[in-house]
Amino acid sequence: MSSRNTHDTTDVPAVGADSPFRQEHVLRDEAPQFVLPLVVRIEKTGPPARTDALETAARAVLVLLTDERALGEGEWAEAVRDWQDARIRKVVRRARGAEWRKAGTLPGVTVHGDTTEVRVFPPVPLDGWPKELAKLQVSGTDLDDPEPVAAAVEPGVPVLWFNPGLGMSAGKAMAQAGHAAQLAWWELTDAERTAWQDSGFRLAVRTAARERWAELSGSGLPVVRDAGFTEIAPGSATVIADHPALRARV
Repeated sequence: MSSRNTHDTTDVPAVGADSPFRQEHVLRDEAPQFVLPLVVRIEKTGPPARTDALETAARAVLVLLTDERALGEGEWAEAVRDWQDARIRKVVRRARGAEWRKAGTLPGVTVHGDTTEVRVFPPVPLDGWPKELAKLQVSGTDLDDPEPVAAAVEPGVPVLWFNPGLGMSAGKAMAQAGHAAQLAWWELTDAERTAWQDSGFRLAVRTAARERWAELSGSGLPVVRDAGFTEIAPGSATVIADHPALRARV
């Protein structure tokens, strides 16, 4: 599978059922493995809110996928194609102070949330991280929401629903949110993609109630199933991407 240029015109989903989150593909495991690095800024004082961090990470993935450098003959396009031809891995690391400033010198895009800064970088080989990123910590990234998150979401806003039965660190959950956003993106038509991009990739992250999760699980909406490399068991359903355009087709 290779990435598509979002400037093409089509009325059918770009990838759909071929998403690597939905099926097992042996060839994906045999291909060279790449990872999409994301770095979240966490200073000693004023850390970001957890839900905002998850939403910002998800938007950051979409911003990367639609960056001109990731499309066609852009300078990141080959790396993005290689990454999407293998397992779709994302790793979230954290940085502060000088570490964050050094990370900002590398090619990438910084995406801002209400309380969060996330910088996303073009994919790199699994064992070929730039030294500025390789030394950043990945484990133990945990965040809290200082205020209760409103359960209601504005009508028409895509929602990434998290499995209420799974506990994940903030870093792990940020990667899962990114997976869900990318999975939804692949299944949209070009017109639907354009509308989402024009909105600034508005989306919300919520943890589903158990009854809601059971309903969503049987809805036919895209489901992220984790490969099980860290924290949770292989095959665990982590997030369901509830985009209005996709819901209208199920």
